[in-house]
Amino acid sequence: MAEVLFYHLERQRLEDVLPTLLERTLARGWRAVVEVTEPMRCDDLDRFLWTFRDDSFLPHGIADANAAEHPVVILTGPDNPNGANVRFLADRAEPGDITGYDRVVMLFSADDPDAVAAARGFWKPLKAAGHEVTYWRQSPSGAWEKKG
Repeated sequence: MAEVLFYHLERQRLEDVLPTLLERTLARGWRAVVEVTEPMRCDDLDRFLWTFRDDSFLPHGIADANAAEHPVVILTGPDNPNGANVRFLADRAEPGDITGYDRVVMLFSADDPDAVAAARGFWKPLKAAGHEVTYWRQSPSGAWEKKG
C-alpha cells in the first residue's frame, strides 16, 4: 500500500512547494511523476523547474519519447513512463489507481474550494483501501506539520 500525503497549500503556491519536495524525492533515489490536469500547466511547470533557483538543477522532463529517462516527468493522465516511486497530484488531478507507488502526494490550494472538497473526498476511500494517509499543513512559521 502507498503512503498518501495530503499537503494543504494555505501559505504558499504549488511553485513554492513542489521544487523542494522533488529535490527530497530525488535525494532518496526515487523517481517521480507530477500530474496536472491541463497540458499548458505541464509546459508552465516545465519552464518553472528549469529556472526556479539559480544555484540548483532539478532534472526533469515532460511526457515525451524520452520520458523513461527523466527522473521527474510532468504529465497529464495516469501514466508512469519513468517507473516513478512517487506520484505528485496537483491542480485537482485525481489519484485513480495508485498501485505500485511508494508515495502519493496530493497538493491542493486553500484558495480553490473545489480542490479542497475533492481532497476531502479522496481521504476516506484511500484510507479504506488500506493506504496510510496523512494530512500536512503549514505552521505560521512556514514549517510543515503533520496533523492527521
